Amino acid sequence: KSGLDPGGAWHAWGMACLKAGNLSSAREKFNRCLKPPMDLNQLNHGSRLVQEVIQYLESTVKPIFIADDDYFATLRELEATLRTRSLSLEMMCEGKIQHNSYYQECLFYLHSYGTNLAIISFYMRHDCMREALPHLLNKESPSEVFIEGIFIPSYESGKLHMLENLLETIDPGLESWGVYLIAACKYLQRKNYYHILYELQQFMKDHVRAAMTCIRFFTYGAKSYAELGGKQTWLLKIKDHLKVYLQEVSRSSGRKKMAFTFRKKMSATDVSRHINTVDLQMEVTKFLHRCESSGTSQITGCSLPTLFGNNNMKMDVACKVMLEGKNIEEGFGIAFRVLQDFQLEATEVYSRVAKQLVKQQKYSEIRQLLKCVNESGVAAKYDGDNIILNCLNEFKNIPAEDLDNLIQDMDSDENKIQAYVMCNKLRSAYLVSVRQEKTRAVQLVQHVRQLAEDSGDDVVKAICAQWL
Repeated sequence: KSGLDPGGAWHAWGMACLKAGNLSSAREKFNRCLKPPMDLNQLNHGSRLVQEVIQYLESTVKPIFIADDDYFATLRELEATLRTRSLSLEMMCEGKIQHNSYYQECLFYLHSYGTNLAIISFYMRHDCMREALPHLLNKESPSEVFIEGIFIPSYESGKLHMLENLLETIDPGLESWGVYLIAACKYLQRKNYYHILYELQQFMKDHVRAAMTCIRFFTYGAKSYAELGGKQTWLLKIKDHLKVYLQEVSRSSGRKKMAFTFRKKMSATDVSRHINTVDLQMEVTKFLHRCESSGTSQITGCSLPTLFGNNNMKMDVACKVMLEGKNIEEGFGIAFRVLQDFQLEATEVYSRVAKQLVKQQKYSEIRQLLKCVNESGVAAKYDGDNIILNCLNEFKNIPAEDLDNLIQDMDSDENKIQAYVMCNKLRSAYLVSVRQEKTRAVQLVQHVRQLAEDSGDDVVKAICAQWL
């Protein structure tokens, strides 16, 4: 008469029937007010009314069927009966709970009015993972339902191994679980749960991604190569994963390849290259660990460069190796291999090292660097000259004698003249200029005279003018 929504009344009536133990009557009443969700894969547990029904059934007692003529029993009598016969669902083991009427009643309401997440979560709450997984597959639920309903509860309750065993039992190749497992890995990475991620990747036999996680374990949080020295077991694990992957690739190359696989692929060439990188990183780690332990290490930076970074970081590694040994020659061999293996810009690295040596006032080491570069066999004709020119920006800090020695070590007279001009040594520039072929000498001396005039050096200007 009043036009109010009768849904609330039907729900209250249904709850009363449930509490009275009359399950069939409760179904009829709830049928008039409960609706199935529009999207079964939505990430919630369905309507509040359905959740109330499930909560009551889960927390209540073993069903007591009341005959029709018992409806008028007083509430007090009913409560007394319920108390004396109470038996919680949680007290039952997995085998018995599934035959319990209230368990079956929960499933009826969940399948009729609940979401897939609600059904799966119910199975998981009652240790029925074996039922939850096929339901997920059969309904083709999205990976979010797997994460929320199965994966998170599994690792939080320490049942990740049980989950892995069941996944393998249902599909030994794990292909049907691929989308879900990759989603789980992404979730763990976002959460920074790298130990669980690594365990899952090993279970998936996803060796390339497992190797990448090991790189993270090796590099993360280390402030010195002394620390990295203690983490070298991760480098061995990276190699193991990559070698196993290579074996699997070579074994499967003869067979018919599957159209889709969730495991990360990589060419054999790339894998071999990565194994070489790991070997080289082990050498670098041992060398720098030894330098730091013996106290020869000079450089302290906020970020620790490794060969697993970008090219700029690899160049930092090459510089660090050359600068941290007892002398340049000690670390040059390893640094040279880094430059060759990754095809880095060698002159830029050598110039960086030379500038650092100027700052450390190790001028004789610069000459040793030039000797190593020239003896490497791959240096271009004037690489040594370019290294010296690049570090002459700091010439004001270099003592005159050392500066002269460095410039005299240059191969090209043209470069020597350029170096003397950079250092305002115009008289020395003039002396080298006049030794050149006549036409070129005239050009050079004219240039030096102009510079002398601009800088107010009347003596050099007069010498140049007289020669010309």
